[in-house]
Amino acid sequence: MSELARRTLFAVIAAPLGILFVFLGGAPLATMLGVIAALGAWEIQRMATANGVEPLMPVGIVVAALIPVAVHGYYLGVFHLSLTAGVVLFLILLASAIWLRGPARRPINSVALTVVGALYPGTIAYIYALRHHPYTIERVAGTALVAMPILLTWATDTGAYFVGKTIGKRKLIPSVSPGKSVEGAIGGLVLTVIISVVYARFLLQPYSGLGLSVSKAVLFGVIISVTAQVGDLVASLMKRDAGVKDSSKILPGHGGIVDRFDSLFFVMPVAFLLLNRLLVVAP
Repeated sequence: MSELARRTLFAVIAAPLGILFVFLGGAPLATMLGVIAALGAWEIQRMATANGVEPLMPVGIVVAALIPVAVHGYYLGVFHLSLTAGVVLFLILLASAIWLRGPARRPINSVALTVVGALYPGTIAYIYALRHHPYTIERVAGTALVAMPILLTWATDTGAYFVGKTIGKRKLIPSVSPGKSVEGAIGGLVLTVIISVVYARFLLQPYSGLGLSVSKAVLFGVIISVTAQVGDLVASLMKRDAGVKDSSKILPGHGGIVDRFDSLFFVMPVAFLLLNRLLVVAP
C-alpha cells in the first residue's frame, strides 16, 4: 500500500472515531485524550534522548495521561484542581532527581524535559473543556464548539500548503522549517478568517445557539491561525533539535502524535481562553 493510500485510509477511519468520542464527551472523550497525551509525551521524551538527556519517562507519560482524566474529574465535581498541588508535584519530581539521576546524568534537564513532555501534549485536555463548556448543554452544541478551532487549524495548514506551493517564494523561518513561506502563512491566515466567519454564522450559531459577531469571528480566526502556525513551528524546532523527520511512526502515513497534533496543542488552550470571552448566547 502506498504512503498516500495508508494516509487516506487512516484518516477515513480516525476522523469519524474522533468526532464520535467528542460527541459522546465524558469518560470516553477523557480516555481518548489521555491516550493522545500519553503517546505525545512518549514521543517528546523519546526525541529528547537523542541529545543524551534522560527524562523520567514513565512519570511524564503517566502525568500526561492523567491531565484529561483530572479535568474530567473536575467537571464531575469529584475534586477541585489545585495549582498548589501541581507545584508540590513538581517539587517532588525535582527532589526525586537526587536519587533517580544524580549529578552525572543532567538532572535539571531531565526534570525539565519530563515536565515539558507532560504539559505540552496535556494541553489537548482543553478539547474536553470546550466540549463541556457551560454554554453547551446538548451534545451537538458541544461538538460544534470543539469543531470550530479544529477546523480553523486545518484551514490554516491547508491554506498555507497550497498557497505556499503555488506562489511561495520568501522563506518564513528557514532555519526551523525550510518548506514554509511568508506567502503560505498569509494564505493560511486569510482562508482561516473566511472559514471562521462562515462557520460562526452558518454552523456555530444554528447548532450550538452561540454567536460571534463578524468582527469577533475575524479576530478569532486571525489569532487561531497565528497560534496554529507557531505551534507547527515549535514542533518543527523540537524535531530539528532531535535530528528526526517525524516524531514517531505510530500513525500510518501521518508520522506521530506530535506531527498531527502539534498545532492543536497550542490552539486548544488559546481557543478556550478566547471563546470564554467572545461567545454570546445567540438570540
